[in-house]
Amino acid sequence: MRIGGLASGMDTDSMIKEMMAAHRIPLDKIVQQKQYMEYQRDDYRDLNRKMNDFSNLTFDTILRPSTYSQKTISSSSSALSIKSVSATSDVSGSIDVTQVAEAASMRSKSELAGVDPNAKLDPNYDHEANGDKSITIQAIQADGTLGEPQTIDYNPAEETMNTLISKINKTGTVDMFFDSFTGKVSMSAKHTGDAVDANGNDVAEINLIGDFFTNTLKLDEDNVTAANLADPANSNGSIGKNAKFTYNGLETERSSNTFRINGFEFTVNDETNGDVKFSSSPNTENILESIVKFTDEYNKLIAEIKGKTSETKYRDFPPLTDEQRSELTEKEAELWDEKAMSGTLRGDSTLNRALDTMRRDLGSMVGGLAGANRLAEFGITTSKDYRENGKLVIDEAKLRTAITTDPNGIYELFANDSDNPEEKGLGRRLRETISTTREQIIERAGRDTSVGNTFTLGRGISNKDDQIERFEDRLNMMENRYHQQFAAMEAAIQKANQQSTYLMNAFGGGQQM
Repeated sequence: MRIGGLASGMDTDSMIKEMMAAHRIPLDKIVQQKQYMEYQRDDYRDLNRKMNDFSNLTFDTILRPSTYSQKTISSSSSALSIKSVSATSDVSGSIDVTQVAEAASMRSKSELAGVDPNAKLDPNYDHEANGDKSITIQAIQADGTLGEPQTIDYNPAEETMNTLISKINKTGTVDMFFDSFTGKVSMSAKHTGDAVDANGNDVAEINLIGDFFTNTLKLDEDNVTAANLADPANSNGSIGKNAKFTYNGLETERSSNTFRINGFEFTVNDETNGDVKFSSSPNTENILESIVKFTDEYNKLIAEIKGKTSETKYRDFPPLTDEQRSELTEKEAELWDEKAMSGTLRGDSTLNRALDTMRRDLGSMVGGLAGANRLAEFGITTSKDYRENGKLVIDEAKLRTAITTDPNGIYELFANDSDNPEEKGLGRRLRETISTTREQIIERAGRDTSVGNTFTLGRGISNKDDQIERFEDRLNMMENRYHQQFAAMEAAIQKANQQSTYLMNAFGGGQQM
């Protein structure tokens, strides 16, 4: 703690504070420069995030084939449902389902009397001497062929019926459970259909190996044996069946009730008892909604970029220092900050170049297409008002007609892929432009997770931090020197006062007249 001015009567602390305030002016400018660079970095990153979001939106809307394969499908029966998965053209016709696909099944031949499904299978089993026991299961796959045999090793002294059934279900081959009401086990193949071998011969859909199946659960070795086709009255299972149908006059079958033809997914719910008529057409409204969403977000992005590159820069409103902020009201500081943060990207060449390139991307022609090769032919044009900076405008009536007539043509215009830049789709060009711009922004402003010395502004901010630290060290030394000088002056004044008093006393200055 310093107490000055006792000898001189001067407020030395205030004097030093005023002198230091003058010396701090260059430091304040460095602090303001650093703050401005941080404003600029944050504005770059904000635009970078918005460009990334728009690039992802572009991929998820106009570049996805599923956007244009959305169909409105009509069917004359609820026994059959149809949806478009990857269809590029419309379809119409008839289908007559004569048999629904079924999964093979098996069940215990007799009640498992006195069985506790939670008890150990064999508490007295000598595992150390005999090792693990094993069971093997093989079942039909989704494509109608038999899968690879799945083997499960287990210790009967540790395993219960329920825990082993749970392991069987996890193989993904069958669904199995113990029914406590009947005292039997039920098993069905995970997939429907009539299994065939590599030579096309019918085979069992479920094959079981192991005494756990045959002795403990009292199951047959396969579902064909369990079905007992020669004596159905004594059946303990069923064989798998394919879905059988006639499609536009062609008799065929599938192992599953859900199958695809020409990009459409058909799901059989029941036999149709005759022809079911169906037809499809483009889902115009959904496709239109996706394209409108893309154009709206594009217009927002270019408006945001243009707004930043043309934003007014207020040179008379540098960032506030802590001392300056303390002298203003909260509202005054807020208004000042708005001006201080304005114009950080004004005239930025990277962003202006990106705007120009994006406009060219969407306004250019795509070579190599059989149909329309410009957006304008589908009713999407650029605003004639130059102040709107290339804003896209949609003629919805014209676009609807184009979607109804040739949705795949719009997809190709946006998404055509080619090594030839002139034949690359407009959406792909746009994403490449955004990717290049983002790389340049990241090089200058980094990402939120970037280390400071890995990007240009970060290195500049670090340099300002170093300057601030060195300047503050010099100011501390200067302030200490001032205090020492004033302390020396105080000591000299005090010594002079003492000498003056001594002399006055020595020459009789203190005698009465």
